[in-house]
Amino acid sequence: MDLAGAPSGDPARDPSGGPGAGYDAVVLAGGAARRLGGADKPGVRVGGRALLDRVLAACADARTTVVVAAPRPTARPVIWAREEPPGGGPLAALDAGLRHTTAGHVVLLSADLPFLGRRTVEGLLASLGRGSADGVVLTDSDGRDQPLVAAYRTASLRRELTALTGRHGALTGLPLRRLTGALRLTRIPDPVASFDCDTWDDIATARARIREHGHVLDEWISAVKDELGIDLDVDTDVLLDLARDAAHGVARPAAPLTTFLVGYAAARAGGDREAVAEAARKAAALARRWADEDTENAPDTRPDAG
Repeated sequence: MDLAGAPSGDPARDPSGGPGAGYDAVVLAGGAARRLGGADKPGVRVGGRALLDRVLAACADARTTVVVAAPRPTARPVIWAREEPPGGGPLAALDAGLRHTTAGHVVLLSADLPFLGRRTVEGLLASLGRGSADGVVLTDSDGRDQPLVAAYRTASLRRELTALTGRHGALTGLPLRRLTGALRLTRIPDPVASFDCDTWDDIATARARIREHGHVLDEWISAVKDELGIDLDVDTDVLLDLARDAAHGVARPAAPLTTFLVGYAAARAGGDREAVAEAARKAAALARRWADEDTENAPDTRPDAG
């Protein structure tokens, strides 16, 4: 699958989908992973982070996050749910997850989306809030709907799940298209965010992509913030410029030490984006003054000077 140059979803910044609404998230993480030889797919690591944790980071703004699977350690707290019987399929799992939600909009995600980010989740919800459709789904590089990378009106999901239960007696074993086929859907093409990891080749593709030059730094910073429990959006270009000035103007080891001290100073000053920017500005100015001393001409103080 070609992942280069694809859009990352609607950049709208209204994660609520409506004024003051909020949203819930349901993540389906209990599949058998037969194409991975039965491996624990949600726990497979891409870029040093479990696939499930990467997805949970993308929906971190959710009011409630429900993971339908057997409980496991995760990078942030979630509510655990389980379909009955376990392994009953996506509709049974969705129904189990929805029982713990209360918001009018819900994001439905699979646990194997290595490139899903908050901007895409926000775009799905914003599109849902602007229109009248029952749901907004991503489509993959072949134009196929990906109903497990989508935002839905919770009432629409419950209505159709109730109807399916009435017709079939239970949801166990029913395919997801029985539900989505009855919904009015808006579609957003996004072959990157919709890329899921069904095979070891997919895992290899994901691991290779995040190490490409254009992605590796953002991926690394995201992984470090996730590992340290930091939720701070900083201007990495400012910090990189500071590190360069310290390395070139003072000494190479000054770069990591200076950025560490900037982080410490920013934390003492409140720890927000503005505190980081101000501390970086002061340190960069100092590094430039330090470097300028090497090029300044000292005044000639010889007796016959002048």
